[in-house]
Amino acid sequence: MIAIEATIVATAMPQIAADLGGLKLYSWVFASFLLTQTAMTVVFGKLSDVYGRKPVMLAGIAAFLLGSILAGFAWSMPSMIVFRLIQGIGAGAIQPVGMTIIADLYPMHERGKIQGYLASVWAVSGVMGPMLGALIIHHFSWAWIFWMNVPVALLASAGFIYFLHERRERRQLSIDVPGAILFTGAVAALMVALTDAGDGRATRAWIATGAFLVLLVLFIAQERRAADPMVSFSLWGRRPIAAANAAMLLGSMVIMGLTTFLPMYVQGVQHRTPVVAGLALTMIMVGWPVGSTFAAKVFPRYGLRPMMIAGSILVPIGACAFLLLGPDNSPVLAGAGSLVVGLGMGFMGVCSLVLIQEIVGLAERGSATASNIFARNLGSTLGAAALGAVFNFGLSRAMNGTPVSSEQLTAALQSGAGVSPAIEHAMQQSLHGTFWGVLLMSLLVMIATVCIPPTTIGRRRQAEVSGPSNGTH
Repeated sequence: MIAIEATIVATAMPQIAADLGGLKLYSWVFASFLLTQTAMTVVFGKLSDVYGRKPVMLAGIAAFLLGSILAGFAWSMPSMIVFRLIQGIGAGAIQPVGMTIIADLYPMHERGKIQGYLASVWAVSGVMGPMLGALIIHHFSWAWIFWMNVPVALLASAGFIYFLHERRERRQLSIDVPGAILFTGAVAALMVALTDAGDGRATRAWIATGAFLVLLVLFIAQERRAADPMVSFSLWGRRPIAAANAAMLLGSMVIMGLTTFLPMYVQGVQHRTPVVAGLALTMIMVGWPVGSTFAAKVFPRYGLRPMMIAGSILVPIGACAFLLLGPDNSPVLAGAGSLVVGLGMGFMGVCSLVLIQEIVGLAERGSATASNIFARNLGSTLGAAALGAVFNFGLSRAMNGTPVSSEQLTAALQSGAGVSPAIEHAMQQSLHGTFWGVLLMSLLVMIATVCIPPTTIGRRRQAEVSGPSNGTH
């Protein structure tokens, strides 16, 4: 459910936005989901330590299912955003707890094979998502984009209920609820500031920026005094971890920018079908697991840092392809760029995770892994908001300073025929602005990766041969 969500919703969103209106809130449909997912990831990870994996996983599936059902009944873009927030809460439980269950079930020397299975899940979902999305919006209501999660969620819940048995050992941990609340508020304020700045609402943007700074200071103060902080600053302060996480944060911003705006360009500017737009985007989801699988096999020979640097070079190379897009270009160019970006991120993803897991002790490995997931999710959240601001900024200043209305953009997305050439040009220029932003972020990915210091990683054979330690089976 989580893997297919990225591509199936991205493929259908131009039609959903055209139906619901409020196109200026387009990026918030993605950002709202990622906001709650990011904020709740570490919280649910700690809750699973206290109450067990199964109940937290089942609660996450229930929240995701509730959000999916409600999203199918959305009557406006604001209501869709609210229901996507609920979906994100569920995703915030499913992703980290699922990875924790795998760590409970398999010793270290077997987890590489399981990670390969997970990579195949993302690859299959990446291919199926756009195709299913296109078929559903052509033959059914777009609501079934969300309602299709119902049978999957019920089957997954039944599987955990009947097959996952754990002898839970209660551990007394304090959940950093104030930290989670302050973090959520700070990121929300930052997204509001970016969105309003792009819309030209300077006063609201400055107010939101002030709120972000205040909440950020309070969040830092809370984390420094919390017994079990949501974010361990001492862990994040280590240079290899900080640089690797920064690279993945920026890389996630690149991926989210393409996920949000590439389908809009292919459909709204090149006037291609949702199927074609989805296939162009799918190549990212194909390239990522392919790159991960290849990197996992060769990094023992060449080292983690060189493989990460190689991946970071591929990302801006792929991003350059989007700057060459035009109304008459073949979508193959967009697909090729997506594939190269996906390969680069696949190299970086698996190597960064192994790097930060192996340079810390066993007692810190869970927190180090969570920091990497946190950085990826935070990057996706900020990427949707920042590049959405770039897009809105371009629209507000198109056509010699005359803003382009949501109705005009809706008409361009719905038909693509009979639309003013000036409107099409405004959309093209605004989307090219977002692609320039993607290229800038990809260059920053390369810089952050180069900053990772050469690190000697020792092998911990005793950890690799040990079996599950918490009684989960």
